[in-house]
Amino acid sequence: MPILTKLREFLDQHHVPYQSLSHPQAFTAQEVAAAQHTPGFELAKVVMLRSGAAFMMVVLPAPCRIDLEQARAVLGKPDLTLATEEQFKDLFPECEAGAMPPFGNLYHIPVYVDRSLQQDDEIVFNAGTHTQTVKMKYADFARLVQPKVAAFAVAH
Repeated sequence: MPILTKLREFLDQHHVPYQSLSHPQAFTAQEVAAAQHTPGFELAKVVMLRSGAAFMMVVLPAPCRIDLEQARAVLGKPDLTLATEEQFKDLFPECEAGAMPPFGNLYHIPVYVDRSLQQDDEIVFNAGTHTQTVKMKYADFARLVQPKVAAFAVAH
């Protein structure tokens, strides 16, 4: 399956250089990093959070997990929880479950990025499937998505 049409059109419309990469089917961020021969800290994974009926997208380096207490404090949402795939799958109808790209702005979902990703010149992320990723400059990603940046990640 090719790169998500919505994402490709958005990147092309903004004249952003990127690479579309294929790999054997992989379901976890660490598996994707290994399949792409990408350092884990350059692979950006999406974690979906929920507060009441509202969803938020948090983008972290692949080898990290989210510090939920820190996220609650930073976002000012004491009821914040990890969202299940069942809860958010309909928000990304053209994506394979759990393979959505970190472009919540394309789905009217606020995006938060762990500050450690700012250190990377490039990031790699799922492109809507479990066999495709996109590689692009972090600066272009940040300019297009305009995420809020904070400290959410904890190394495994």
